[in-house]
Amino acid sequence: MEKASVVVVGSSNTDMVVRSKNLPSPGETVLGGEFFQFPGGKGANQAVAAARAGARITFIGRVGDDPFGDTAIAGLQKEGINVDTVQRDRESPSGVALILVDERGENLISVAPGANARLSTQDIDRCLGIIQSADVVLLQLEIPLDTVYHTIEVAQAAGRTIILNPAPAPQEPIPSEILAKVSILIPNETELAMMAIHPVRSDPEAEEAAHIMLDKGVNAVVLTRGNRGSLIVTSDRTLPVAALPVEPVDTVAAGDCFAGALAVGVAEGKNLEEACRFATAAAAISVTRKGAQPSLPTRSEIDALLKFHKKAV
Repeated sequence: MEKASVVVVGSSNTDMVVRSKNLPSPGETVLGGEFFQFPGGKGANQAVAAARAGARITFIGRVGDDPFGDTAIAGLQKEGINVDTVQRDRESPSGVALILVDERGENLISVAPGANARLSTQDIDRCLGIIQSADVVLLQLEIPLDTVYHTIEVAQAAGRTIILNPAPAPQEPIPSEILAKVSILIPNETELAMMAIHPVRSDPEAEEAAHIMLDKGVNAVVLTRGNRGSLIVTSDRTLPVAALPVEPVDTVAAGDCFAGALAVGVAEGKNLEEACRFATAAAAISVTRKGAQPSLPTRSEIDALLKFHKKAV
């Protein structure tokens, strides 16, 4: 049977990570850390997560014409991802993320987007055929908003399922006419609070905030809540999905892992609850490992964890 197809439109970065006992406060220097370098970027992370979860993936992005760009493309190719749609930028360097992680797995991240900030609507138009034939189109917000909006419009006109992970949290409201084209919105609590202009300090508040997004036209909201799992909110039901118990080592790519795996579940025809449980298992595995892309699990690992917990219930 042919694999489901997912097109991921987004960012590619090189992650430079320092792990130390504590995160520094402003103006503070923390000594004694370990340094690691990993491929990253929300778009590339989600593309790798989806590829390892079992889908056929095309990544649309932009990297610099530099060693970081060479490494990023080679890494995606190694995962079997189609990178013919990745543009090389000779005027801007590849994106870089500086990441601090403490012993509890909490993190601080600062990103220099570089070439990611130059991914254009023209770049999207070069890939129309691929977008129009995908089962699912998955996007985030580490690329220009105009490019995100244009991709959503193109994908919706072709009748594609559109999943938007609004990360990092948008600094300006996303127009309702764009949100109305989104099939599934996957925010975390901070992102949902900012988008809905509504607190999410409790389950009732989170449900109210999600309904604000539904009123703006989004078809479904899947709120990710870290070790408290996720919350599915649609016009006719609210369903919590519990997290799986694990000891976290590094939470850097957990949200990207969840989004990529959810896209695969939806592309394969799973209902939203099934897709969320599949994504929850993938994210649970990812937080037990160091690094962004190196932490992302394979399909066999995800299926094994789901089978184990099904037997344990």
